Amino acid sequence: MKDPAARPAPSPLDRFRDLLAADEALQDELAADEAGGRFVEAALALARRHGIALEPGHLAPLMASDPLGLWRLEPPALGGIGWPPRGWLPFQLAAAADGALGIDWAHFGGIALDQPFFADAARRALARPFNRLLRCRTGLDDFIDRAPDGLRPPDGLIFHMSRCGSTLVARMLAAVPGTSLVSEAAPLDAMVHLALRSDWPEARRIAGLRAMAGALGRRPSARIIVKLNAWHALALPLFRAAFPGVPWLFLYREPAAILASQMAERGAELTPQLVPPQLYGIESGTDCPAEVYCALVLERIGAAALAQKDAGDGLFVDHADLPGAVAGAILPHFGIAPDEAMSAALATVAARDAKHPARPFTGRTGAIDPAIRAAADAHLAEIHARLKAVHGPQSLL
Repeated sequence: MKDPAARPAPSPLDRFRDLLAADEALQDELAADEAGGRFVEAALALARRHGIALEPGHLAPLMASDPLGLWRLEPPALGGIGWPPRGWLPFQLAAAADGALGIDWAHFGGIALDQPFFADAARRALARPFNRLLRCRTGLDDFIDRAPDGLRPPDGLIFHMSRCGSTLVARMLAAVPGTSLVSEAAPLDAMVHLALRSDWPEARRIAGLRAMAGALGRRPSARIIVKLNAWHALALPLFRAAFPGVPWLFLYREPAAILASQMAERGAELTPQLVPPQLYGIESGTDCPAEVYCALVLERIGAAALAQKDAGDGLFVDHADLPGAVAGAILPHFGIAPDEAMSAALATVAARDAKHPARPFTGRTGAIDPAIRAAADAHLAEIHARLKAVHGPQSLL
């Protein structure tokens, strides 16, 4: 009689997943082949090499069209208490069916971190069948508590007031040989949210921030530059505690120009339905005009940066001084000495639209609505004057 407790034999696909999960070199090999568009062919050859009767039909679901990325909502086939190998980077904070939080990883082999936003590189990684074949999740507590020793801190941090040239600066820095750019990464944003809004003690907040920045910085690069979301200026003291001595930058701009850009296309950090107004010390985001709410948020962001101006390691840069300030002040602040070839590469990047590099940069801002200018004058004139008045080694002179 058949034992009812007997487990069915693992399928060829399950055996293949187990093989890959146990061997970092095989993961890198298959990911490298996939980058050349040879996923099915390479996977079948690799399986045969290890005596696994994998067939094209086993891989067909991984090749099916999924434009919405719904596969990411499914429970991962692999999990564990440790971190995956170095080729993997976190791409999201996810919740299991029981509500437990975890970090989802993807293999980024061969994908450079030089895009305007981390999400661009993540989309490329997640489009690969390899990352549907071999999914990995680490529980949040294990992610923090079992972070490997020797994680490298960022080599520079970019804070900003939004719509003031931070993407241009980040792209120019990414053009410096040996530099990887982690720009507004969703998993880091999620970790900052947890750190500021949870009841974690200070040491836990620092450990979480170090773990996430270290996980995103596992690249074979001479330096890692991290560009933060605008609202992360509220967490500047936490970043400084987590990464003492790491140089940081705060970019600002004439307030009416920022507000005009935000009113044309609101960012998440200025949308009360996405980022709670209470995070900024504002009771409600719906009892005043949109331009006034945005001005109040920007005032809080600027004030948070100014509160750190005498703490050291900071540099305040006006959008009006870009792009020249990159080579003249920002690179030296981050310990980079520009040479002639580097300066030419920076000029090439500066000539293109920062968020849409295929387009040339025009610099046009257009007319500013009187209501927008009035909100800027009423709520941001003082903070802008204080930002421009910053003196000493922290400022751009």
